[in-house]
Amino acid sequence: MEVRGATPTRNLALELARVTEAAAMLAGRYMGRGDKEGADQAAVNAMRLVLSTVDMNGVIVIGEGEKDKAPMLFNGEKVGNGSEPDVDVAVDPIDGTRPLAFGRSNSLAMVALAPRGTMFDPGPFLYMNKLAVGPEAKGKIDIEKPIVENLRAIAKAKGKQIEDLTTIILDRPRHDDMVAEIRKAGARIRQIPDGDVAAALMTSWSDSGVDVLLGIGGTPEGVITACALRAMGGEIQGKLYARDESELRRGREAGYDFDKVLTMHDLVSSEDVFFATTGITDGELLKGVRYYGNHITTDTLVVRGLTGTIRRITATHSTDKLDNLSSVHY
Repeated sequence: MEVRGATPTRNLALELARVTEAAAMLAGRYMGRGDKEGADQAAVNAMRLVLSTVDMNGVIVIGEGEKDKAPMLFNGEKVGNGSEPDVDVAVDPIDGTRPLAFGRSNSLAMVALAPRGTMFDPGPFLYMNKLAVGPEAKGKIDIEKPIVENLRAIAKAKGKQIEDLTTIILDRPRHDDMVAEIRKAGARIRQIPDGDVAAALMTSWSDSGVDVLLGIGGTPEGVITACALRAMGGEIQGKLYARDESELRRGREAGYDFDKVLTMHDLVSSEDVFFATTGITDGELLKGVRYYGNHITTDTLVVRGLTGTIRRITATHSTDKLDNLSSVHY
């Protein structure tokens, strides 16, 4: 795919860390308070503020809300300070609003960048079937094959038996048949209530103990995951999923192919990607935000596709200095 505009050759990953840190610090105040909307708004406000300072001419491809519901970060909104490079932007101010609202684990703030025109735009079609693995099994999977065949291929690539594999899948009724297939194959299963981006990243995180993500989740989250796994050496495949015949018909009329396998290249066609995520609540990947009166600590993962560099950043933020400099209160 031809890349339009300037290619982002600068390392913007650390700039993105500032974006997700700010979102996590504001949203983290809402942990356990049962206010999903308030938490999401706080994260959006912080993310928008810091995004405006980043040296880029960004357009949001994967966003929050619609234009008539601003101040959400809506699809098509321009972000950055207007300078080069020209980039597509994917944001998820809170991946896991429900876990955050009820004080549970694995809530994250995340953002990804890629050269303009290289991110897949799912439009209004919110769900896709996904299959994601880490570096060892990259190139060995095929979402169109039966689950047991994929499990055999993954086990062989990792030097394991199927019984040694740990699969991870969202705990949803739509996955009952899939869970039955995994059980019949003999693999171990972790069913999670929310957060399949974190789950997919765990397949490329050696200490997580997770080998493969399966199941139907968000299409926007699938694009963000592809950006991260590009840099982490993993792989994700997907197929758009229609929830009913009406959605299938509308999608086909709009030119979307629900039978096509969406590869990594389809989801993000450039290696020059950046991804950052900061823990809001504690999880397997990252620690949550900690508050200490006059300072806050955050735990962030940042990756760069071109170099494959993965950084984990533990930061301490002075609330006194931030409040003197920022229009939002930390």
